[in-house]
Amino acid sequence: MPIARAWSIALIGVRGVLVEIEADIGVGLPGTTLVGLPDPGLREAKDRVRSAVRNSRCGWPDRKVTLGLSPANLPKVGSAYDLGIALAVLAAADTVPAAKLAGTVLLGELALDGRIRPVRGVLPCVLAARELGMHRVVVPTDTLTEAALVDGIEVLGAGSLAEVLAWSRDTVALRPAPEPSGHAETQVAELADVTGQPEARWALEVAAAGGHHLLLMGPPGVGKTMLARRLPGVLPPLSDGEALEVTAVHSVDGSLALDAPLVRTPPFIAPHHSISVAALVGGGAGLAAPGAVSKAHRGVLFLDEACEYGAQRLESLRTALEEGQVRLARVRGVVVYPAKFQLILATNPCPCAPRRESECTCSPTRRRRYLGRLSGPLLDRVDITVPMRPVTARPPHRAVRDDRHGARAGGGGAGTGATALGRARLVHQRRRARPSAADHLRARCHRDPAARPGAAARVPHRARGGQVSAAGVDAGRPRGHRPARRGRGRRRDGAQGQDRGMSGRTGASGATLRRHRRRSQSWR
Repeated sequence: MPIARAWSIALIGVRGVLVEIEADIGVGLPGTTLVGLPDPGLREAKDRVRSAVRNSRCGWPDRKVTLGLSPANLPKVGSAYDLGIALAVLAAADTVPAAKLAGTVLLGELALDGRIRPVRGVLPCVLAARELGMHRVVVPTDTLTEAALVDGIEVLGAGSLAEVLAWSRDTVALRPAPEPSGHAETQVAELADVTGQPEARWALEVAAAGGHHLLLMGPPGVGKTMLARRLPGVLPPLSDGEALEVTAVHSVDGSLALDAPLVRTPPFIAPHHSISVAALVGGGAGLAAPGAVSKAHRGVLFLDEACEYGAQRLESLRTALEEGQVRLARVRGVVVYPAKFQLILATNPCPCAPRRESECTCSPTRRRRYLGRLSGPLLDRVDITVPMRPVTARPPHRAVRDDRHGARAGGGGAGTGATALGRARLVHQRRRARPSAADHLRARCHRDPAARPGAAARVPHRARGGQVSAAGVDAGRPRGHRPARRGRGRRRDGAQGQDRGMSGRTGASGATLRRHRRRSQSWR
């Protein structure tokens, strides 16, 4: 047979397109030509397929081989066409019968020794094959569990090219698809484990119930990331249709588990703030690959330190938030990825981000410039804003020992604080710790020897009268301080009466004057 055909699937985003692989063996010098807009990885397929065929105990045609991939104007990306190319060439060379190739989609990358390696996007390829009316799909054995999620089409698994060749000759039966094993039990953090922050927890429940976007604002350590990671545990499990949508995106990305690929838990994607725009919304050379917003489809996209992402990255989310999908236009085509997600932003209130607001060193202009990185159109799409503050547990009361009574101040039960008696004793000790007038006088005389009593021109005590305090007690007290009188005795003339009674101006007692007189005599 000079021409043979096989079938495969090309992915444009998560949408599959049926590709016809034609092999023509003509007259001419031995060689292999591949046409149909293949990418560099697919151009190397002719060398991989030739080695795999020879190592599977089959002969490669020693004539001119032309391979065409139709539709010719559709870009072909990846190595999933290797198995289809090998079967088409061998069918054209009459090495294997071509009866079973009709209505069969072949997916898989060939190793040099003939093994069939897994490829990305098996699930959307099988879904597209079923929608396009194909009857059978042959996939690598490692991805057989993923392909078994699609019902209504026969799914077979093969581990090597030799098995597929024997199956085409009706000598060996390929592995049938196993029963769907459901989904992997993903460990999701529970919101019930969080203690404190009742307003933020309530806002998280409201956001989960209504599908609202959320902004958490607070200093580091208040629990913004901890609360955001618990939102998928509050969201309901995905339905069958939603689970297939999410699994198809993760299959194209290549991040599915091999044993239980079906995603039932809403995904949680938290990229670093140094991510590029192409990695955030999707991009790449040729046909664009899915980004973080598409991986978070039907789940949560968490942007920690949102003000550090930059305006270009944050503004690229606006279309996805409004339309629920991302359209990526490249030279070779336009790719559409789903992007229905809940956005959770977390940011500090200012660049310095102190533990307490009173310790902030940022100016109002700097704070406005920092928070201004979140533009108004983006914040208009955020429904709930939660200011968070540190949860400070009340410290245990510090016991103070009273010197007079030898008792502990501040009794009471745990968490009740100090009692009235303990507070009164504490105030009493604080008053006793205040510096007295003599202490002020001693400090000033130590600094200025001229202020010592008797160091200046000595005036008779009777002439000084109430002016003793001018160079003594009042000199160390704050300006304007007038101490209250401390006695009830009458003032009498003479030094004896002044010592025993009250000084006429300052109200210093006789004991205070005698004490200062003794100090002045010792300084002399």
